[in-house]
Amino acid sequence: MDPDPSSYFQDYNLLIGVAGILILLICSAYMSGTEVAIFSLTPNDLDKINEENPKKGKLLSTLLDKPKKLLATIVITNNMFNLAVIILFFRLSSNLFSNVISPLLKFGLEILLVTFCMLLFGEVMPKLYASRNSVRFSQSIAYPLYLLNILLSPISVPMREVTLALNKRFGNKKTNFSVDQLSQALELTDYGDATQEEQKILQGIVSFGNTDVKQVMCPRIDIFALEIEETFQEIFPKIIDKGFSRIPVYNDNIDQIEGVLFVKDLIPHIDKDEFNWQEIIRPAFFVPENKMLDDLLKEFQVMKNHLAIVVDEYGGTSGLISLEDILEEIVGDISDEFDDEDIIYSKIDNNNYLFDGKISLKDFYRITDANEEEFDDAKGEAETLGGFILEISGNFPKKGQKISFNGNIFTIESVDKRRIKQIKVTLI
Repeated sequence: MDPDPSSYFQDYNLLIGVAGILILLICSAYMSGTEVAIFSLTPNDLDKINEENPKKGKLLSTLLDKPKKLLATIVITNNMFNLAVIILFFRLSSNLFSNVISPLLKFGLEILLVTFCMLLFGEVMPKLYASRNSVRFSQSIAYPLYLLNILLSPISVPMREVTLALNKRFGNKKTNFSVDQLSQALELTDYGDATQEEQKILQGIVSFGNTDVKQVMCPRIDIFALEIEETFQEIFPKIIDKGFSRIPVYNDNIDQIEGVLFVKDLIPHIDKDEFNWQEIIRPAFFVPENKMLDDLLKEFQVMKNHLAIVVDEYGGTSGLISLEDILEEIVGDISDEFDDEDIIYSKIDNNNYLFDGKISLKDFYRITDANEEEFDDAKGEAETLGGFILEISGNFPKKGQKISFNGNIFTIESVDKRRIKQIKVTLI
């Protein structure tokens, strides 16, 4: 008995359908890979393509000039192929699952099979290949993609405009990262070949925006200033001795700052026996204690200023801060030929340090790798190591007194009537 001619027709349709699905899957895979390859091209990759094939390089550059329109073209084309695969698959699946009696089970098997094929062959594999061969993949798709970008403009352009409108309406929210989050991210970063100094600079940059003036200023007690009633002969030796380029000038007491003397302004008058130096005093720049360093740095840049007088909430002089102090928060100590050579700290061994009482807590944390969070709750308003000792001891300690905190031992090495001068720190 001869086979039914209709069976040949069904087999022929099945083969055509399977071939169609394979072709559509290949096209879908190509578009999925295109999205990854095109948008992962770096400027160096584009330069390489331009050298090898200037025409393709120019086409790709033209496409990337309008990335949203290009993305719309890729998405539209890919979805068209995917939709065609699904429609064709469901037309053929009646023969594939003809022995399955349950319609629900049949539908579930169809969904699982088409999803698996589309994800594996239409998404995962092509994107994996394209990510590793972005230059070669992009060159192979340049001409077809440019043609598609033109043909689908009636659809992709309106889609792009709708996307932009929705983005303006709902996409204005900005992702805000706190300094703590950035610090945690930096701690998890693999530094690779970065030196210890480079790591400290990165940490300084991250914490820079969360540091206020009070934390890094030169405190009131350490300010070198000139009394406005002094004569030129009286102030000149002091200026030579200290070596500062900008010096605050006060009237009667340090809370009454009259201005700032720029030492360079004295140069034309050095040979004069009598000179009214008060006439060349420049206006002082005042800032509050809680001003953030990044804001102050911007003001210094705009005003072309290098020195600011820090005032407290009552208007009294709290300290002063220079541009050098701000930069040192990022790059570490900056020394020049006029810097005071007094040692702020010395390392005795891996567990013992000798610190000056006026060293800032930020520098103390940096030098000893101490956990800042352990000190934050106990430090109160203290910004220096000496101030921290006063906070945790509750009184003014005596020389030789040992104070324990979180297992670490702070030994008072030197004091005067007003402050703690030297502290030996033993880390446990």
